[in-house]
Amino acid sequence: MTGFWCAHAAVGADLRIERAVRIDVAAGRITGVDAGAVPAAGLTVLDGLVVGGLANCHSHAFHRALRGRTNGGDSFWSWREQMYALAAVLDPELMHRLARAVYREMALAGITCVGEFHYLHHGPDGTPYDDPNAMAEALVEAARDAGITIALLDTCYLAAGFGEPPTGVQRRFSDGDADRWAARVSALHARYAGASDVTIGAAIHSVRAVPADQLPVVADWAREHEAPLHVHLSEQPAENAACLARHGTTPTALLAAAGVWGPATTAVHATHLTDGDVTILGAAGAYVCFCPTTERDLADGVGPSVALRAGGARLTLGTDSHAVVDLLEEMRAVELDERLVSGRRGSWPAPALLAAGTGTAHASLGFGGAGTIEPGARADLVHVAWDSVRLAGAPVGLDALVFAAGAADVRDVVVAGERLVSDGTYASGEDVPAELAAAIDECWRRAR
Repeated sequence: MTGFWCAHAAVGADLRIERAVRIDVAAGRITGVDAGAVPAAGLTVLDGLVVGGLANCHSHAFHRALRGRTNGGDSFWSWREQMYALAAVLDPELMHRLARAVYREMALAGITCVGEFHYLHHGPDGTPYDDPNAMAEALVEAARDAGITIALLDTCYLAAGFGEPPTGVQRRFSDGDADRWAARVSALHARYAGASDVTIGAAIHSVRAVPADQLPVVADWAREHEAPLHVHLSEQPAENAACLARHGTTPTALLAAAGVWGPATTAVHATHLTDGDVTILGAAGAYVCFCPTTERDLADGVGPSVALRAGGARLTLGTDSHAVVDLLEEMRAVELDERLVSGRRGSWPAPALLAAGTGTAHASLGFGGAGTIEPGARADLVHVAWDSVRLAGAPVGLDALVFAAGAADVRDVVVAGERLVSDGTYASGEDVPAELAAAIDECWRRAR
């Protein structure tokens, strides 16, 4: 048994702040939580504020190589062309190197679990690798090497647009049809049956990338395997207009007709929704993953978070393109963006935003029983120090954590009871900036 003594901790599903909290751990799980405890010999002392591990519910790891290179374009669509140039040069070895460094960057920011929305399945010309899941395996091994858990959301991507076959780099995304996608992902799912650190889930890239008659195959696979199902939804008005022109309905309604929505489904972005769309998602009890730093970087817009919550949907958060890797920034951006569009403050209190990045987030990725500090939960902990210039003079609590702290204030990270990050650096000594720079430089050397 190991243990930690925390000066302050956000305890339980209600995230109440307790002082002098002893957390006992055995076999990677929390076995006891006691407030008002005295620091004892053998306990690791964590000053500041300790919260459950953060979960990043929407990641495209390879997009990290685009940071600082894409701000000259005028729209999402010009950004996408640069992303495709990057996607064309990755192979399993380089994907592993890049993703391992990206996941280590996440860990340094307090992220202990990632949902990887993965669609670079095959070779550059669309030919499968000898192991058809070689790229997915590279991502799983990258997460394991980085020390974090992963929900590998294997993505069905079959078309370039409504009625358009994949071309160019898109050929490597496609399995040909949803049945072949399902056969491939079933083999991957079987490999990780029973793993505590890996979940294999499903994803629909978008309604423009998966024909309507193929959508039920993906939805049925997720249901049969009790796996999380994620889908990009209404990120751009152009997507909605094209869907209306092709099918006479919104993407949300089209997916509803295919049986996609349910309590294990996550709509990613959900930026441009009708009132009817909000009702559908709420009635299904779906999760909705906002990625505010990416959505503002790409000029996507601000989604209707308050209406979705009122309707019954559950908020989660992601860093998506990794323009920034800071889940605390994603949390406060939901409230701050809502203030800009509504002219009101206080729609999203700090505890609700922290829940969206911890317990609720883990559940949406298939890792129930993680992200909270309570007996039985996975022993994933994030220690935020209170001695930085950002937090100097602020009372220790969730308001200051969510609305003032950042990734740079994360001091220690514990995963399954083991200290992964110590005093702001990897406990095992990896030079994460150097790893990132080397992998990204190699990506762009190949792309030239």
